[in-house]
Amino acid sequence: MYLVVDAHEDLAWNALIFEREYNRSALATRRAEENSLAAALSGHTLLGLPEYLQGRVAVIFGTLFVPPARLLTGRKEDVPAYVNARQAHNLYAHQLEYYHRLAAEHRQFRLIGNRGDLEQVLASWESDDLLARRVGLVPLMEGADGIRSPAEAEWWMERGLRIVGLAWAGTRYAGGTGEPGPLTPAGRRLLKVMADLGLILDLSHASDQSFLEALDRFEGTVIASHSNPRALLKETPRYERALSDEMIRRLAQRGGVIGIVPYNRFLKSDWQLSDGKAAVTLRDVVAMIDHVCQVAGSAAHVGLGSDFDGGFGVESVPAEIDTVADLQKIGPALRARGYSEPDVRGILGLNWINLLRRGLP
Repeated sequence: MYLVVDAHEDLAWNALIFEREYNRSALATRRAEENSLAAALSGHTLLGLPEYLQGRVAVIFGTLFVPPARLLTGRKEDVPAYVNARQAHNLYAHQLEYYHRLAAEHRQFRLIGNRGDLEQVLASWESDDLLARRVGLVPLMEGADGIRSPAEAEWWMERGLRIVGLAWAGTRYAGGTGEPGPLTPAGRRLLKVMADLGLILDLSHASDQSFLEALDRFEGTVIASHSNPRALLKETPRYERALSDEMIRRLAQRGGVIGIVPYNRFLKSDWQLSDGKAAVTLRDVVAMIDHVCQVAGSAAHVGLGSDFDGGFGVESVPAEIDTVADLQKIGPALRARGYSEPDVRGILGLNWINLLRRGLP
């Protein structure tokens, strides 16, 4: 089995809003949440500690995510949202505290703040004892509105934040999904502060204009934690959620890694829940991975960024996936496509590990 790194999971959001307990199994959570608001808004979970251990998921980029209130409608109005930077800061800080508590209360989770932490987590997977293994958590802020001013990025880094995405929708710092636009003056200042601190920049959700300008300006480590290639989707450029070939190429030239999302609507843009899981398979996931490899010129710039529990559940992922443990199945699917064993190891985990070895303090 392969060591897996998942570069995007919305653990804190679901734990704090829906009281999901990620130390228990995904199947136990599904039973507990039957007919609940959590299942209605986020689908049935794919995540849980037993599945991480079963699937050799060694490292997770755990997100800090809060939506802006202006984008919430219907039942989603029942969940927390922010209307200003102060509210965003407080909500994001509460989520970062969650990751600290998760690691403090459950010994098999460990926060990763530096390369030494990363190596200790990886070494734990050499043990035959499941209880000796650790699941590493790298905090990632999705949408930078929680950083009240560029100078405050240092405050966040001191508390464990290691990756910052400028946008989800548009933010005070950059254009984003559905709200295109350039970097703002504050966004340009934030990039300078992040580079000086050694924070990693996540360009998923950045608008095309912000994405390309950020690559020109930012001198540090860059990623797209959860983004699929636009060329294989029926997406209008204005929506700006998936990556153009130019964006893939430019990110690869900077040594970045792109996390492929096994969410059916990001694999086939006309997929509907009524189509069922069987309409999308791991072949569609492999096609996305392969496209990035062809554009980038190697298999060194692609990994996995599942976005699991990010507003969808088991009902909305490919037929072969029931829990996060099934990310392992992507390995044999890649081998069947002709990928070498070293390339498969890289795509499932080592590409992200090598990037963290470069990008962490």
